[in-house]
Amino acid sequence: MTVAEFWARARATTPGLPVDPPSGEPWGFGATPEHADALLALVLAGIKTGTSSYVWEYEADNEPLPQAGQYDVILDGSGQPAAILRTVSVEVVPFNRVTAEHAHAEGEDDRTLDSWRRIHREFYEQHVNLGRQFAEDMPIACERFELVHPTGLDSAGRIR
Repeated sequence: MTVAEFWARARATTPGLPVDPPSGEPWGFGATPEHADALLALVLAGIKTGTSSYVWEYEADNEPLPQAGQYDVILDGSGQPAAILRTVSVEVVPFNRVTAEHAHAEGEDDRTLDSWRRIHREFYEQHVNLGRQFAEDMPIACERFELVHPTGLDSAGRIR
């Protein structure tokens, strides 16, 4: 299904969506299909309500940072549109100043700040190649979002 088709179907069941899909590229969480599916499942289950990204990547790609109010189409591990998120807030902070509250909102592992730091440092070192090494003070965009479509998973784990 194309993003335009997905957006049109979402608009039919989700009041308030703009007529046109977001102008930004659809994206998936993580760096592998397995990451994308696992993290998307956390979003659909209502556990993951935040994400973070490396500001250096936005700079390297000459892309703007996420903005409050923007919509994003999220892809599953196979590259198919699977969800629509609306950004609630974005705060740029150094890696070593990300809060325990934000780590919890990301919903990964045991949801602690220690595990967030370990997971994100490993991710950066294994999957991001910007010609810059990991740094404790590197800028991180901490984004909070809400799931707009679909509304989540039912008790059997199916998308509602």
